[in-house]
Amino acid sequence: MLELFKRHVFQKGILDVKKHYLLAISAGLDSVALAYLLKGSGISFGLVHCNFGLRGSASDGDEHFVRELAGHFGTEIVVRHFDVESYKQAHGVSTQMAARDLRYAWFQELVVELRPEGILVAHHADDQLETVLLNLLRGTGLEGVYGMSDRREWLIRPLLPFTRSDLLSFVLANDIKWREDCSNQTSDYKRNFLRNEVLPLLESHFSGSHEALMGSFGRIKDSGQAFFYLFEEWKTKSLIQEGDFTFLDLSSVSQLPGRSSILYYWLRTHGFNYSQVRELVEAIDEGRVGVQFRAGGYEINLDRSQLILGVEISDFNVFSIDRHDIEFELGDKAYDLLTLPAENVDLDRKSNNAMLDKESLHFPLSVRPWREGDRFRPLGMKQYKKVSDFLIDLKVPLIMKQRVRVLCSGEDIVWVIGFRVDDRFKVGAYTRDILYIKEKAKHV
Repeated sequence: MLELFKRHVFQKGILDVKKHYLLAISAGLDSVALAYLLKGSGISFGLVHCNFGLRGSASDGDEHFVRELAGHFGTEIVVRHFDVESYKQAHGVSTQMAARDLRYAWFQELVVELRPEGILVAHHADDQLETVLLNLLRGTGLEGVYGMSDRREWLIRPLLPFTRSDLLSFVLANDIKWREDCSNQTSDYKRNFLRNEVLPLLESHFSGSHEALMGSFGRIKDSGQAFFYLFEEWKTKSLIQEGDFTFLDLSSVSQLPGRSSILYYWLRTHGFNYSQVRELVEAIDEGRVGVQFRAGGYEINLDRSQLILGVEISDFNVFSIDRHDIEFELGDKAYDLLTLPAENVDLDRKSNNAMLDKESLHFPLSVRPWREGDRFRPLGMKQYKKVSDFLIDLKVPLIMKQRVRVLCSGEDIVWVIGFRVDDRFKVGAYTRDILYIKEKAKHV
């Protein structure tokens, strides 16, 4: 097995004889076997051991064993004792989860303090199968079948191709001693139940089930990688980013098979779950324009022929603009406030900017969200119009409509910001000074 191990870790670039690693060792079969494989491969490593104190004197026996092993290898060892029960009570988690959290938090500290190339753990092929099955039973998607990777940042798993049977044969053939954890023999935990009850039962009825399952999962993983490669291409071509919003034309997804999966893998990074995406697809099929879903600080809106994703708006407080202010910010936009003499000024008719008769304004001005019942006289009109009707006429999507703000002089709306100036405050023949509100790049 040693030669197979060396071929695996060196040909795939998982380990490097020029680098130094830390091995997380428990005293059990898997990590002890890995220690001897590393030694036989000429890998430089030290040992790190967690004493959780969960098995009384047996936990202390494990610590004594790994300290002796470090002496045998002539390598350094770092041991830490943990109060699992206190962490469990403080965070409301299971004993297993508490131990896992404490272990990996400590490993992260060691990476910073000791700067090894990585921390090695002894997860093997049987652990991989158990992980994949647990993921599937929890209802995960494609990545659940991926299982554990050889390397994730500083965490390295050199044993994933090898079974526990391989490791057992190796240690027995080389007269290597290890310690058994009696808790692994109970089926109280889900993983142990799979290991001790389900997988042996499958093997007894379907010979070679372990290899068959892992082979199938491998092929599914390969198909998944192809899917994600094409998915990234689809995202690049189909998603349009404008300011705070991401737009998706429904024509780019409507005829694709697996629409729910495509939309899910886009939206999950924004906190949406698969059930919400299924509801969204139903809304698309039923033409329920205006429907919204919220998750993780984001909201998505179905607007006619497109989906619009944006950051969920929080409470917006009114703010004031004084006569001598020179700029202000609003969401992802920023504006300059300029006072210009009216003579020989070319009018800026862009809706994202505003030119106002400054003398007709009563300072301080205020910026606030528009409200139901708000009315103004859109530029060029003699009659008042409700802001709500004005936005409907322009077919402003709901998610964007909720973000519309108005600039007010007293109780009067001066400008529906980004859309239309009120006719009463326009630049006219008798205007002397112009308040020019001009959009500019916002400094991040």
